[in-house]
Amino acid sequence: MADIDEKTRIELEAAAFRTLLGHLQKRSDVQNIDLMNLSGFCRNCLSKWYVAAGKERGLQIDMGDAREYVYGMPYDEWRDKYQQEASEEQQAAFKEVMGNPDLTTEG
Repeated sequence: MADIDEKTRIELEAAAFRTLLGHLQKRSDVQNIDLMNLSGFCRNCLSKWYVAAGKERGLQIDMGDAREYVYGMPYDEWRDKYQQEASEEQQAAFKEVMGNPDLTTEG
């Protein structure tokens, strides 16, 4: 990959990110807590990272707008349609994962 120029690399990364968002939007059955437990990040983390990336470039992106971009709909609508109550097992796994400094994210 050393022969890929910077512009092309950025375009490929952006395309991969858009594909990830599309996948997460289609997989509304996958709860954020499941994502956090498996990977240490979730849709909300992606939204926060999007806001932070904008801030680094001098842009003010509203968290609600970022969430709508990531979720593919307003967050409240997604939460009402798809979010389920976390089970005791999910909550216990979350505490275990988030207690591990190697897996903790800023999301």
